[in-house]
Amino acid sequence: MNHPLQDILRAHKAGRPLGICSVCSAQRYVLEAAMAQAREDRSLLLIEATSNQVDQFGGYTGMTPADFVRYVRQLAVAQDFPWQQIVLGGDHLGPNVWQGEPAAAAMDKARAQIRAYVLAGFSKIHLDTSMRCADDPGKPHTPLDPRTVAARAAELCAAAEAARAEMAEHTPAPLYVIGTEVPIPGGAQETLEALQPSTVEDTAATIELTGQAFARQGLGDVWERVIAVVVQPGVEFGDASVIGYDREKARPLSELIKQYDQLVYEAHSTDYQRPTALRQLVEDHFAILKVGPWLTFAFREAVFALAEIEREWLGGRKHLSLSNIRETLDAAMREHPRYWRQHYRGSASEIKFARKYSYSDRIRYYWPLPEVSRALDLLITNLAAYPAPLTLLSQYLPQQLAVLQEGRIANNPPELIRHKIREVLAVYAAATRASADRLASETV
Repeated sequence: MNHPLQDILRAHKAGRPLGICSVCSAQRYVLEAAMAQAREDRSLLLIEATSNQVDQFGGYTGMTPADFVRYVRQLAVAQDFPWQQIVLGGDHLGPNVWQGEPAAAAMDKARAQIRAYVLAGFSKIHLDTSMRCADDPGKPHTPLDPRTVAARAAELCAAAEAARAEMAEHTPAPLYVIGTEVPIPGGAQETLEALQPSTVEDTAATIELTGQAFARQGLGDVWERVIAVVVQPGVEFGDASVIGYDREKARPLSELIKQYDQLVYEAHSTDYQRPTALRQLVEDHFAILKVGPWLTFAFREAVFALAEIEREWLGGRKHLSLSNIRETLDAAMREHPRYWRQHYRGSASEIKFARKYSYSDRIRYYWPLPEVSRALDLLITNLAAYPAPLTLLSQYLPQQLAVLQEGRIANNPPELIRHKIREVLAVYAAATRASADRLASETV
């Protein structure tokens, strides 16, 4: 059975500058906004879970791959969004979470992880075995031998194919992505000034070595379902800075991928890029654009804006308790610093600022905490019962006010939040031109 994602990528390889946005988030409002955007565009919706977010043990979200699929399906039903329009992907699947263990143990867990993803219905699998395990030879923080990386990727692909063999015949065969980016996923931890794209030599070696490893595993026919290579196109974001795409620096990479009939590039950490840069990335064959923190950053902006509206509008009503969502969040981050401590540097005041406003958006890990979730529910309840005056929306959410006045959204917190997130998603929709209307127009 043909995989729907392949239609877009085949069109790209045929010379049409099309691509797709990969939504890397488990945040409810982000996924609801993505469904609304895809419905309007009549486009495929690619949603991805990361290896530390979702695994056979629950990950940091507490969800197994099967749990995540049920969660997304429930949201789709609630949003009346067609399930067949969704593609689920697994990002950085491999020994990432278990790097502190010996390679044999880490790879055993990685195989079980891949198996769980495939059996749950994830059909786009990023095989990432680039990280060192505890007993790998060589110095820490140096690249793992590319041959080892390729061999392990092929081993994990074999595990995925074994799981696929247990599924119904009509199930689309998994598509695979190989390679990895530098720096680490989720935003750089150091101050950024410049970043060099991956070299042509390293990229070509990744493709060649991985293809050879697939063949040794008896996966020659499966190699045809390897659709993309993750490389560093020279884009990244850190705590307070963004490195924009420079297509001249990436031109050698752009030329290289033309040699491979089935392959495009997958670009990670494209968050906060200018619209023009995102469009250029797609034109230069980075046809899969991953975004995550920018979406939860927009969610946080919407919530903070609503909190200010709540304080201005309802702060004087003695019978009403305010949500105090901002204070609750910061208290939770200070009490549980594990998700931001290694990312933020500077004085106490600088770190306090970063906890709220950093591009890295480490705040995204704290929304599921019970006390934070309760505060958010109270914020939404308060502003649903007492809708924000238009004058305050003009002050704090002016773009949403304009859309509200056109009658396209209602004056309630969930719709305001989702539309704020869609400001980002619309940029990706324009860059990838993946909607049915655009596809039709480009064939004329």
